[in-house]
Amino acid sequence: MARWAIKGQYMEACSCDFLCPCIPRNATTPATHDFCKVALTFAIQSGRFGDVALDGVRFVFLAQSKAIMSEGGWIGGLIVDASATDAQAEAITAIASGAAGGPLAMFAPLLADFRGVERRPIAFVKDGRNVSVKVEGMLDQSITGIESVTVAGECVVVDNTFHPANRRLNLATAVRNIIDAFGINWSGAAGRTNGHFAPFDWQGEAA
Repeated sequence: MARWAIKGQYMEACSCDFLCPCIPRNATTPATHDFCKVALTFAIQSGRFGDVALDGVRFVFLAQSKAIMSEGGWIGGLIVDASATDAQAEAITAIASGAAGGPLAMFAPLLADFRGVERRPIAFVKDGRNVSVKVEGMLDQSITGIESVTVAGECVVVDNTFHPANRRLNLATAVRNIIDAFGINWSGAAGRTNGHFAPFDWQGEAA
């Protein structure tokens, strides 16, 4: 058995107009379009998988679903930072696929067509309520959090969500939202589509 724990920062942007209808209805109502195309990026700040240190490793889970995400039939793929070692990439693949348990295991029954793992450099930047990710030729997303007018320095949030990253998510809109990976293609208009960001803190145990 390999115990693991990772924590860091996450962001996502999808093809739905802001505010994404999936979040407030627990992924049981239709997306803006006849599909949802989404990229979830995770930048690990500290963590381990058994004896393998995962500090600084980044990865992106990409998916395309039907309009109602909970109906399954997803296409999916994983990008692991090229700077990760083979052992780190294997650990991330186990976590992201749900094979090692943990929050992303909720996606495993929904995936019908997993299209593999790519090793590419992943640029991730978080500056206050602005968060961005870039994987050359595959992903270019930048989101800006919706500033709260009642709590200085914080964003408007949605809480108690059905979401693997965190139950409490900052609401954001996408300034850039381009996906071209694993046969999933999307280009959204600036300021129209939905985004989220939050810290994540996960634990699990692999058989």
